[in-house]
Amino acid sequence: MRWTHRLPPDTADDARRTRRRRTASWQRHLRIALLALVALVHLPGLGGEPPLVEAQSGTGSIRGRVDIRRIVSAPQARPNVADLSAQAKIEAHDLQRAVVFLDAPDVPERSPLRAAPRGTPVRARMDQRNETFLPHVLAVTTGTLVDFPNNDQTFHNVFSLSKTKRFDLGRYGRGEQETVRFERAGIVRVFCDIHSHMSAFVLVFNHPFHTTTADDGRYRIDNVPPGTYTVTVWHEGAARDSRSITIPATGGVMDVDLLVQ
Repeated sequence: MRWTHRLPPDTADDARRTRRRRTASWQRHLRIALLALVALVHLPGLGGEPPLVEAQSGTGSIRGRVDIRRIVSAPQARPNVADLSAQAKIEAHDLQRAVVFLDAPDVPERSPLRAAPRGTPVRARMDQRNETFLPHVLAVTTGTLVDFPNNDQTFHNVFSLSKTKRFDLGRYGRGEQETVRFERAGIVRVFCDIHSHMSAFVLVFNHPFHTTTADDGRYRIDNVPPGTYTVTVWHEGAARDSRSITIPATGGVMDVDLLVQ
């Protein structure tokens, strides 16, 4: 005999009303959640297309192009015993790149804009390939760790006698890498003790207002606080040109072209 349990009419009606209230409440909460999500997506900077922000609020940007008219020839490789009388193939030095920086930025010495943030050190790379340092010039901020990997078949011995940073990494072969931390501002000339034709520059700044020019000579420095600065271009061992510029309190983008001749 099959036993079937049936609710009394009043109890069944109450159960149906309870289910309907629960369903309506769940649907109402779902609509509210969807409306909140739509509103969140349309907030500035969240979802959709973010607003175009070129620099931090209250700061300016300096941009322009460096016209290099100096002719600098790449040094020729000198034969050595390791070459077995076969001259190494030398890649053209990246001699057309320059460094643009703000001379004595008008910000307090203890401002966080003066130096690299504390914590994990910033890393950079100067490769050794085809008996050439790549890039030929590297601009970094104090505290930066620069890796010197060897991607040649021969040994290299990277060193510098510069007062800003003296070091000698010793001989190491292909696939190996040595690292140097640059803690003082200044210019560091880098050489290879095995290959006398190899040389490069590391420019170390105690502020972040510097950059290396692109292939077409263009540059841009962002997030510059309001103030008066000297924009300077450095190329192959010396400052070649400079311009005075003032970033107003309202910020904005300033165009400064520089010439190296």
